[in-house]
Amino acid sequence: MGVRHIGVGGRAFLPFSAMDTTSPRPLDGRTALVTGAASGIGRACAEAFAAAGARVYVVDVAAAATQELAYRTGGSAFVTDLADPSAVDALPDDADIVVNNAGLQHVAPVHEFPPERFALIQRIMVEAPFRILRRTLPRMYARGWGRVVNISSVHGLRASAFKSAYVTAKHGLEGLSKTVALEGAPYGVTSNCISPAYVRTPLVQRQIADQARVHGIREEEVVERIMLARTAVKRLIEPAEVARIALWLCSPDSAYITGASLPVDGGWTAH
Repeated sequence: MGVRHIGVGGRAFLPFSAMDTTSPRPLDGRTALVTGAASGIGRACAEAFAAAGARVYVVDVAAAATQELAYRTGGSAFVTDLADPSAVDALPDDADIVVNNAGLQHVAPVHEFPPERFALIQRIMVEAPFRILRRTLPRMYARGWGRVVNISSVHGLRASAFKSAYVTAKHGLEGLSKTVALEGAPYGVTSNCISPAYVRTPLVQRQIADQARVHGIREEEVVERIMLARTAVKRLIEPAEVARIALWLCSPDSAYITGASLPVDGGWTAH
């Protein structure tokens, strides 16, 4: 599967030189590319950025949900398989905000982990962000402004058993983010990771059965005994909470923050 671009919203956007800095919509004139935007954190980010005035490139493999969200937010839909390098390279290169969010999970011990699944997770969660940034950074540099927000995970800062591919990919994304921060700083480009614990998303919901199997517990015990075991705040994070932090990282208030990993983990990494 490649990439299909489905329509563009009808709003007009100001050139950067004409942006009104007093606008109540702080991202008027900006363009944001959000991957994995059809659900969960990506959807919340796309909605938040659109509400702040940005034109949003909605990127996801789920065609119907991608098109619906793009239509509702006045953005552009790109039905894209991020495991296909040629499809990733066909995405627009003119975004000045990139939110690398797309991900997938597989739960199994290392000695039983399918190598092809491990490789797929790295392609989608590390190689695709690299390819997107490789193409979008030159335009950001030329404009003298850009924001890269990488949706990492507490598993980019810590490890858990049975998640070797996901932990490896998130650690890789953290490293890519820091490298971009160092390279982009002279050009007005910041790059940061948001590293949440378990968020109430379809990705997390789909893990419950696998977690129950590998840990030998009942499914109804997984949230309390596994997902919330290391957090001080005993609840799942809501996608909108992560989206608000992503939006803040694109605001003037965070212009000096780059190369950071912001743990939104309810105290997990305080141990």
